[in-house]
Amino acid sequence: MLDIRKLRLLRELAHRGTIAAVAEALSYTPSAVSQQIAALEREAGRALLTRTGRRVTLTPAGALLVEHTEVVLADLERAEAALAANETGLSGSIRLGTFPTALPAIVLPALLAIGRAEKALELTVTEVDPAAVPDLLRGGQLDMALVHEYDNVPSTLGSGIELEPLLDEVVYLASAEPPEVPGDKVIRSHAQSRWIVGNHGTLCHTMAMRTCQAQGFEPRIAHRIDDFATVLRLVAAEVGVAVVPQLAAIDVPAGVVLTALPIRRRTRIAYRRGSRTQPAFSAVSAELRSAAGRLGVLG
Repeated sequence: MLDIRKLRLLRELAHRGTIAAVAEALSYTPSAVSQQIAALEREAGRALLTRTGRRVTLTPAGALLVEHTEVVLADLERAEAALAANETGLSGSIRLGTFPTALPAIVLPALLAIGRAEKALELTVTEVDPAAVPDLLRGGQLDMALVHEYDNVPSTLGSGIELEPLLDEVVYLASAEPPEVPGDKVIRSHAQSRWIVGNHGTLCHTMAMRTCQAQGFEPRIAHRIDDFATVLRLVAAEVGVAVVPQLAAIDVPAGVVLTALPIRRRTRIAYRRGSRTQPAFSAVSAELRSAAGRLGVLG
């Protein structure tokens, strides 16, 4: 019989690529991970990995086993959800990951509402970039998370994750001067402008770069800033232009002009596959949807 704990390690290895990364994420030593994988290979009766330097790739047998592991883990999540549905009342702790712009308008109201309605249910919040969410969910460091994608930066969450729609937002060009061209041409009109973009590795950075590249130019990057409040203050100071999602444009400084672009950002609630029907998770998602719905102006 294959050991589910070893199968989890193999699944993590498939996503993270190195034994060291799995060990760090799951609080193992690298030697312990290697020993567990070697034991799983003996149980399976065949090689599951091919090693190239520090990285590993799955053999066809390993890939097949991970595919079945995803199904088994999702079924276990559903079983836990079914057991929880038979309990009276909600209790325990839920770890929610979120990106910064969702915190004040969506997560904070949901956090306060849960605290008032469910005294025995503790919601804890961690700020995290959406790119890190899949590994944190699969590894058990988070229970739920808010993630987003842009029209020109689609989601790549990988297997083992399911999504629930929450809200769609307009994306704006933020500038110090009103545009002289229609919204669908305004990006191209700033080919020579100085740009404020996010740091490498963030979805917002990729979105800004692709938005400019789609109009035939590479942006002249003046500043790399992830905090949108700071970005808008820099725009107001006339030191650059930027693209910002609608949640980041709730409190806009004087002197900033927002021009709607034909780009949308879509926020979703992410769960481990099979866990979405957990009663406590459903209670949190209901409050998140309620907070998003009260924003009104978002589509």
